[in-house]
Amino acid sequence: MSVEQALAAAERAGIAVSRETAGRLAVYVALLQRWNPVKNLVSPHTLGEVWERHVTDSLQLLRLAPEARVWVDMGSGGGLPALVIAAVLADTPASEVHCIESKLGKAAFLQEAARQMRVPVTVWARRIEDVVGHDLVTADVVTARALAPLKDLLRLANPLLKSGAVGIFPKGQDVASELTDAAIYWKFDPRSVPSVTDPRGRIIVIQGVERRAV
Repeated sequence: MSVEQALAAAERAGIAVSRETAGRLAVYVALLQRWNPVKNLVSPHTLGEVWERHVTDSLQLLRLAPEARVWVDMGSGGGLPALVIAAVLADTPASEVHCIESKLGKAAFLQEAARQMRVPVTVWARRIEDVVGHDLVTADVVTARALAPLKDLLRLANPLLKSGAVGIFPKGQDVASELTDAAIYWKFDPRSVPSVTDPRGRIIVIQGVERRAV
């Protein structure tokens, strides 16, 4: 049943996946449900809608960068969107997903989930500022989900954005105010894409960020 749920989640996200990929997603969801009571990876009340709230919500990001092979996810927490994206990219040559998560318990989950899912993931159990721009200087895409306001995400992701990465940041109903606040500190040309899982949500796609003199 979980494989069928994974296939349905991908269809809602607007992407096609193989049954092998669906199987990896099913493994991920089972691990998330098993570890969550101990590690608090996601809000417990969302687990009843895990396929829509978390899997479909993460899968839709792939449509915005279909050719991307190297993804960096800042503050990966329970692996969203990183492990979901890695499940899809697992059979794609030269693909890799980097998870940055400073909380050791959550980093341990990411490592174990990646091992059981057999996906191309590197886990950095360190602060974002100590990894981005140092160990990681280039990427195709940088993401973050439910981590920080947009102005702070741009600061954290800036070393990768400057080297050509695309920023893909899912945002909720406060997206307009976050864009306004971010524009005080940064010059950027965002593209706002409706979310398929939240009628009030938007996915902000950003390239070419430049810090303002303030």
